[in-house]
Amino acid sequence: MKQQNHPVIVVKKKKAKHGGGHHGGSWKIAYADFMTAMMAFFLVMWLISIASPKELTQIAEYFRTPLKVAITGGQRSSDSESPIPGGGDDPTRQEGEVHKSTPNHAEQIAENAKLEKLHEDLDQLMESDPRLRALRPHLLITLTEEGLRIQIIDSQNRPMFKTGSALVEPYMRDILRAIAPILDHFPNKISLAGHTDDMPYVTGERGYSNWELSADRANASRREMVYGGLTEGKVLRVMGLGSTMQLKDHQADDAINRRISILVLNKEAQAHIERENSESAAVDISQPDALKTLAPTGQGAAATPSVPATAAAGQPAAPAEAAPIQQPTQQPTPVAAPVPAATQAARPTAALPAAPDSQAAPGSRDSQQR
Repeated sequence: MKQQNHPVIVVKKKKAKHGGGHHGGSWKIAYADFMTAMMAFFLVMWLISIASPKELTQIAEYFRTPLKVAITGGQRSSDSESPIPGGGDDPTRQEGEVHKSTPNHAEQIAENAKLEKLHEDLDQLMESDPRLRALRPHLLITLTEEGLRIQIIDSQNRPMFKTGSALVEPYMRDILRAIAPILDHFPNKISLAGHTDDMPYVTGERGYSNWELSADRANASRREMVYGGLTEGKVLRVMGLGSTMQLKDHQADDAINRRISILVLNKEAQAHIERENSESAAVDISQPDALKTLAPTGQGAAATPSVPATAAAGQPAAPAEAAPIQQPTQQPTPVAAPVPAATQAARPTAALPAAPDSQAAPGSRDSQQR
């Protein structure tokens, strides 16, 4: 059989060539990621270089915020009194320290609401009484960090007290006795302070001065409030501040600076005052031996004179070797020569509270209310 010749067909498949060569193009992705990261890094470095210290602190605080606080909201703080924002252990804490309690904000809000209610009650009282309604411009009622402050201010046309004295004028008496029952129903204690202008007395602070005048007026106001129905013991503190605490935007000699300040204390301010005046926990004042530790020591302390001991039978003990005591030479007693009456009148006398008008310095508004 004759062999037939058939053409041999060879199929050659060519693989598509990539421009990446041996490694392909995957390196471009890695390079792009690297360049993006470098760009972000240098962008952050540039932002840090131009940021202010306050902005840097805020950025650091953002990254220190605990996750739970970030989700639930609230202040960015922890139980630790740490100076580092965001919490964490306090590196300055020492052994034996007690955690400082934080104030209960809910109680503060409730107490502020009560003080606001007291403010409204006082306003209603002023509006309901025709006599007090005319005196409303003399009252300044503000809510402060220490409590509700009620200031009764003076004026040239309607003074609160007699000139240079603590005698209460009738309209001032009406105000004090009217607000006393309302303040008595409020459970918090009261602090009273008297203020004067800066017009000095002739004797200055050596005699009767603005300090005594402000204290006397504060006590006179307290007595009027007690007459009006304020419970005894309701007042926690009475102060005379003289002319040291002036109202803002007014001259020191303005009549508005002559005022009586009634402060209804909140619990925090009341506790602070009571804590200041309480006896020290470190020293028991009932034990005389404990008070010896408070005596001054060193060179400034006065030496205690030694007292000769006595025997049990009442006989004096033998004294220690002492230097001989020299008898002082008796000197003749000088006889004072009679002093003329004119000279006696010129001698200065002790500064005593004289009549108010006579104590005012010449040219210091004698006829005006202090």
